[in-house]
Amino acid sequence: MPDVAIKDINNKDAGKMQLDDALFAIKGKDALLHSAVRNYLANRRQGTHSTKGRSDVRGGGAKPYKQKGTGRARAGTNNSPLWRGGGTVFGPQPRDYSYSMPRKALRQAFYAALSAKLADGEVVVVNGLSVDAPKTKQMVQVLDTFGISGGSVLVVLKEMDANVALSLRNIPAAHIILAQDLNAYDVLSHRNLLITKEAMESLEDGSGQ
Repeated sequence: MPDVAIKDINNKDAGKMQLDDALFAIKGKDALLHSAVRNYLANRRQGTHSTKGRSDVRGGGAKPYKQKGTGRARAGTNNSPLWRGGGTVFGPQPRDYSYSMPRKALRQAFYAALSAKLADGEVVVVNGLSVDAPKTKQMVQVLDTFGISGGSVLVVLKEMDANVALSLRNIPAAHIILAQDLNAYDVLSHRNLLITKEAMESLEDGSGQ
């Protein structure tokens, strides 16, 4: 079983945590990860794009000019896609882009993403994460202590902490999420993960995607 070091708020050793091989030592799932990320992004799309066809644009009631004698091509309406201001041919219409994937496949992709992060040393498990007051400076110091302030950081908590959330919101590359809402896309779209011990235990018990 892979071991992960547990740190305190000052980046000092606070023990180790054993993780299940079946969940946190998954390899060779690149295709599955790709499918899970595409599924997540597709389900996020609003699909509200809309264009007007020739029957939707204004005008077009009268024939623009007579049929013969002008030397121009025949035209029956100025709604034609060939005309400026006319309708759009096969333009996008409102639609639902979402689709479903098997639950087991999504969970396998989720744990494969976590396994990759652990293998790359981009996961920090902290014994507890709290601040006295909502102060961005204090949270920046915490991230600096762990050496993860240079890139994007995802802070994973078991239960929401208002002070931590407010302290993180002014750090552009830092985001916060609950363990129960974590998914493969969130894991892969951040350089480092800062996870509390309680959140890590809940992930092992089945929280997250």
